[in-house]
Amino acid sequence: MIGPFVDYEVNPILLPGQGFDSKQVFNPTVIVEGNTFYMLYRGEAGDGVSGRIGLAISSDGVNFTRHPDPVIVPEHEYEELGCEDPRITKLSDIYYLTYQGSVDRYEVCTICLAISKDLYHWGKHGPALKIEPGRWDSGQIKAGAICPEKINGRYVMYITGEEKTWEPAIGIAYSDDLIYWQEWEHNPILLPREGFFDSNGIEVGATPVITEEGILLIYNGWSQDNLYKPGAVLFSKEDPSKVLERSEEPILMPLKDWGKELGGVNQLVAEGLVKHKGYWWLYYGAADIAICLARCKIKE
Repeated sequence: MIGPFVDYEVNPILLPGQGFDSKQVFNPTVIVEGNTFYMLYRGEAGDGVSGRIGLAISSDGVNFTRHPDPVIVPEHEYEELGCEDPRITKLSDIYYLTYQGSVDRYEVCTICLAISKDLYHWGKHGPALKIEPGRWDSGQIKAGAICPEKINGRYVMYITGEEKTWEPAIGIAYSDDLIYWQEWEHNPILLPREGFFDSNGIEVGATPVITEEGILLIYNGWSQDNLYKPGAVLFSKEDPSKVLERSEEPILMPLKDWGKELGGVNQLVAEGLVKHKGYWWLYYGAADIAICLARCKIKE
C-alpha cells in the first residue's frame, strides 16, 4: 500500500527556534504548491501556552525558513490554553486548517477550523464539532483531517475521538459547506487492534490523500508503551468509512533513537504527507521536540 519509509539523511530538518517555538517544534502539516513546500507546525516556548502555529517555507522540502511570528495564536475561550496539531487541506483556492483548541491540555480538546487564502492570514470559525455526553467521543474530539475533494457529493473529515483518556479511535464526519460538520451515526470506523503496534490507541495523522486505489490515511498508533508509531489505512472512495487495507506493522521506524538524541521520549508522530517528484514525503514530530522527514519511492 505505502512504505516502508526511510529517514532523510539530514534529520532533524527543523529544531526549536528563538521565539514562540524556542522549546519545542512538532506536529508538522505540509502542502506543496508548485515546487514550494509550506509547513504549518506547533511551537512551544515553555510559557504555559500549549501551542502556537507557525509557518515555514522551503524550495526543496528539507531546508525550511520560518516566518518570524506565529500565524495562529490563542484568542478565544475554546482555545485558551493553546492551538495545537494543525492539519491543512486546500479546496479550490482556499486553505482549510483544522487544529486542536485546548481548554484543559489533558482532558478537554476539540477540533477547530480556520480558513485562509494566503497561508499567512487566517479567519477562525471556532469548533467544528462539539462534545456530547454518552457518545464514543464524549471525552475528547481532536486530530481532524479533511479530504482534499468531495466524496459522493459531500466533504469528509476523519476525526479522533475518545471516551477514556489514551484510548482513542477514529471516526468520520460530513459537511455540505466545510463549516458545519455532522458526525456519522455509526462511528467509530477504525479501532485499535489487540496484538499489534496500535493495540491501545489510534489517532488521525496526516491529511488524507486521494489515490486511484482509495483514500489513503496515515494514522498514529501505540501499544502499552504509549509511544506513537505511524501506520497506514486505505478507505474506499465509494464509502469513505469502509476499510480496504491496513498496515500490520508501522510504516516507519527511525534510523536513530531520536528520544535519546534529542533528550525526549522515543516516539514519532506523523502529521504531514505529500506526493512530490516520485516520492512520498512524510513529516513527523520526533520526541516531541523536533521535526523530521522520511521518504519512500512511489510504487508504480
